[in-house]
Amino acid sequence: MSNFLNTIANGDSLEILKKIPSKSFDLVFADPPYNMQIGEKLRRPDDSKVNGVDDKWDQFKSFDHYDKFCKAWLIECKRILKDDGSIWVIGSYHNIFRLGYHLQNLDYWLLNDIIWRKNNPMPNFRGTRFTNAHETLIWASKNKKSKYKFNYQSLKCFNDDLQMRSDWLLPICNGKERLKKNGQKVHSTQKPEALLYRIILATTNKGDAIFDPFIGTGTSAVVAKKLGRNFFGIEKDKKYYLAAKKRIEETKPLKDEFLDTVQNNKSKPRIPFGSLIEMGILEPGMTLFDNKKKYNAKIMADGSIRYKDNEGSIHKVAAKIIGAESCNGWTYWHYNMEGSMKPIDNLRQKLFIKNSA
Repeated sequence: MSNFLNTIANGDSLEILKKIPSKSFDLVFADPPYNMQIGEKLRRPDDSKVNGVDDKWDQFKSFDHYDKFCKAWLIECKRILKDDGSIWVIGSYHNIFRLGYHLQNLDYWLLNDIIWRKNNPMPNFRGTRFTNAHETLIWASKNKKSKYKFNYQSLKCFNDDLQMRSDWLLPICNGKERLKKNGQKVHSTQKPEALLYRIILATTNKGDAIFDPFIGTGTSAVVAKKLGRNFFGIEKDKKYYLAAKKRIEETKPLKDEFLDTVQNNKSKPRIPFGSLIEMGILEPGMTLFDNKKKYNAKIMADGSIRYKDNEGSIHKVAAKIIGAESCNGWTYWHYNMEGSMKPIDNLRQKLFIKNSA
């Protein structure tokens, strides 16, 4: 497996895919040919040529030919995914529905479709259709039972404490990030690093292995390297491969100490308040306080607390005091630690660490 980590290969994707051991990767990101079906060359109103996607690698004889190609690489990608792995595929209206069809037929389990809304899309020069301002990504787990990774809390922090939505407003790749040679784009469909950053942050952890069967100019590998993930990619075109190889070699990873993600609450072991009592960390009769020591409550033997005539859980009694429907008692109630007020959640965190050690 070491031959398929932190490197890229130049060759036919299907042929090399078959050499990869089964259940090797945590994530697959696939940006396959879209089969754009572009006929005559596009021109602007001033008759200048539009640099659309008319590359030979994007051209297929028929829909049947394209379907067989997609099914073949999706089968191999499923084989090399770990049981709890997941896959992202990206496309436009030309191909994304066909990809979704094959994913479901191969028993991948669809989790989300993401709309990448471009804030700087190419206009529709002919004025015959709506401006095509988005691409679609499908995120799927290997199967319905897969315990796939999703760093919900990290994404929420990333998004100013709001749940990350399924529509992402991001610019297309341009500026210094866009690879060029002699003033011309090296690759016609180079994806922005921001898109891969969000995908990799969301669905992998530090040290995970990411595979890209159509790595192009190496965006997925570059972002994986920056974020402390392992990577492997395949590119058939020698020009793209060499550009990707150089780009990856020049990429510097972030320091390891900055790569940890926020742990999801649901992934933490559940520790009820009563556990602190039965383990002797807190004792019946001890007093809990709010952070200003305005209110206090006594701990009862059964894990309830009592404040005046109110009895119940740490959450229920705290909610009653502040006049709310709910309240997080773990952060509301404090205990006296050598003259300093500490939230009881500190005690729970110590148990988390102890239980995971």
